[in-house]
Amino acid sequence: MSETVLTEKRNPLGYEPVGKLLKTFAWPAIISFLINSVYNIVDQIFIGQGVGYLGNAATTISFPIMTILISFAALVGTGGSAYAALKLGEKKEQEAQRALNNGLTLSLIISAAMMVACFLFLDPMLKAFGATSDSMSYAKEYSTIILLGTPFNVVSIVLSNMARTDGSPKLSMYSILIGAILNTILDPLYIFVFHWGVTGAAIATITSQAISTVILSIYFAKNGKSMRFEKKYMKLHGRTCKMILTLGISSFITQIVACITQIVMNNSLVFYGNQAGVGGDIALSAMGIVMKIAMILAAACIGIGIGAQPILGFNRGAGQPKRIKKTFVMAAWISTVVVIIAWLICQLFPEAILSLFGDAEPNFTMFAVKCMRLFLGGIFCAGFQIVSTSYFQATGQPFKATILSMLRQLLLLIPLVLILPLYFGLDGILYAGPVADIGSAVIVAIFVAREMKKLNAWIREEDLHGKTEGLAATQ
Repeated sequence: MSETVLTEKRNPLGYEPVGKLLKTFAWPAIISFLINSVYNIVDQIFIGQGVGYLGNAATTISFPIMTILISFAALVGTGGSAYAALKLGEKKEQEAQRALNNGLTLSLIISAAMMVACFLFLDPMLKAFGATSDSMSYAKEYSTIILLGTPFNVVSIVLSNMARTDGSPKLSMYSILIGAILNTILDPLYIFVFHWGVTGAAIATITSQAISTVILSIYFAKNGKSMRFEKKYMKLHGRTCKMILTLGISSFITQIVACITQIVMNNSLVFYGNQAGVGGDIALSAMGIVMKIAMILAAACIGIGIGAQPILGFNRGAGQPKRIKKTFVMAAWISTVVVIIAWLICQLFPEAILSLFGDAEPNFTMFAVKCMRLFLGGIFCAGFQIVSTSYFQATGQPFKATILSMLRQLLLLIPLVLILPLYFGLDGILYAGPVADIGSAVIVAIFVAREMKKLNAWIREEDLHGKTEGLAATQ
């Protein structure tokens, strides 16, 4: 039996029905990303109950540091996953093997470098991220522990992406699920029983990340389907690293821009919150909770987009345009429906959602409800945008994916957060959210329309070629 047939039997991405594949790959990815979001939500819920809004303000201040770490994990993880999927589609399994092992080496080097750099500049970073005299000690306490777990955080994200491409999306999900369950158990134990406060929440988080890393490492050491850890492929290879970093750059930029957005947002909230009489720490804490809820809304869409990526990448490499188009259209519709349902829940029941984060003074609750309804007013557009960015990344178009990654936050949201408060005060920050969401959706739609024209032309060419071959066979 030929190597080609063997490869196709091992990896169903080239022949299984698209709907079945999307269900198989997207559900574990959705759950994985939801669980990742829940890590932070669970911390905020228990910190809010055990420490108060200053503790939640501290996690909001520390969040840009976590975003920086995730950005480098996304750079290697999504880039390596996309490159491996393309190579598996081209039947070049050794190149896919090298992508996995080089990705592991890169993630270890990067995580060590980032951990040292963040520790050296921790105090000025936290001040730049919006720490006040009241919240600084909490923020430093939480960030210090989180940084110690940097290698686990980065490596687990990288290997989780690679496991999906290797045809094991459920393993990726289970590794994160086990960590999340452990985090949920340890958080109340450390905060309420041991009275460790925000330090306990941080220890619970890095312990959970370590468990996820161990599970994924055992899989690739012993049970990988098309890719496994092999020492000979761990030595950094120039072209492989270049392709990983090129294909992952859009995800990296997305996270870095998110970090910049968080910094601008935090400082603006403190400044205009104090001016409006709400209070800087209250505004910061409320928006931190709302942003984490927004992460959950987006997580389902990201999971669908990430779940579609191996299917898109494999079939791009295999030259099957019909399967590419069907995968994208199906993923875009599903993600849009999901995010609209979640958006309606946030608009109709904000008080019920916010009550999970503990009882707070009336000023906090009033502003948090207003923040949720206004700032998340346009997030119903997010599903289509996220899946579109995943499409361009998975099909080897990093430049377009990078532009779309920067669009909403860097090119629209940040300028709006800086400009609108000059006219509307603290409310201007809230109005910036829906304006950026809806504006970016319109621009993304233009990119997608052009891409669909190209894809349709490719499909027509394939159909014509198939008819020509069929005619020749009958003569």
